[in-house]
Amino acid sequence: MSGMIVRLGLAVAVFVGVAWSHEAKADGPAVAPAPNAPMLALAAPYNWSGFYIGANVGGSWGRSSSNVVFDKASHSGVIETPIGSASQAMGGVLGGYQGGYNFQANGMVFGLEGDFQATSQQRDAVLSDTAVIPHICIAPCAPPPPTLTTGTLDYARSLPWFATLRGRVGVTPTDRWLVYATGGLSLGEIRTDANFALPAGSVCVAPCTSGESGAGAFNQIKAGWALGGGVETALGGGWTGKLEYLHVDFGRVSNSFAVRTGPFDGTFRASGRVADDIVRVGVNYSWGGPVGGKY
Repeated sequence: MSGMIVRLGLAVAVFVGVAWSHEAKADGPAVAPAPNAPMLALAAPYNWSGFYIGANVGGSWGRSSSNVVFDKASHSGVIETPIGSASQAMGGVLGGYQGGYNFQANGMVFGLEGDFQATSQQRDAVLSDTAVIPHICIAPCAPPPPTLTTGTLDYARSLPWFATLRGRVGVTPTDRWLVYATGGLSLGEIRTDANFALPAGSVCVAPCTSGESGAGAFNQIKAGWALGGGVETALGGGWTGKLEYLHVDFGRVSNSFAVRTGPFDGTFRASGRVADDIVRVGVNYSWGGPVGGKY
């Protein structure tokens, strides 16, 4: 019983002490706010002007089309034989760096940006062609019907890297958000690997041998254009994050390589188009804008 009374007394003492402290604060002299506190809270909305650098990562869904023709010399001239065409996805992952400069005028932002991307994009197509192999017979025998043999062309394309230089024009629905369109020039390396082979055990006339093949590899630097758009938001302290879509078109790509495999003694010519659609996320760090404008 006495313990309960002691605990009750302590509880009352604590309650009274808290109430007295609160009342003393309420009745005490008012403390004036810092003279410039409201001004500091409302000043300097985010400003997008300044230089920036950053990094990005994303995925790509490109397309590569190819039309292949085989040119074979004959007594009457060069005979062109269409081998086939292929249009396949050339997807992969990509990552790289970007940098540029923005200038903000009221709610509009104008800028110039360049970027460099490494990619894992590639595609592969397998085409085939059939040639006639005549049988030679010395009289008085009658030659048997000619034999047909089929060669296979493995034709692959990849995009090891590309770069763009683009203008940007955007609007700021709020001071911390930027919605923009972008467009400009692109430059990329298009690699083509081609391999032609006669199947092992196929009929072959001299000087070729069964299973013989011909191969070629080509690296071309192609210029094109890029167009897209995105959204970017201020994260604080000069850092921003962005989500961007970009379509890149490198135009037409052409190459050829010769084979010396008996019935397939001639030149393969391939021409096509390489384009790319990418989505990427990234971060930028900006500096050089108005003092107090990056928060």
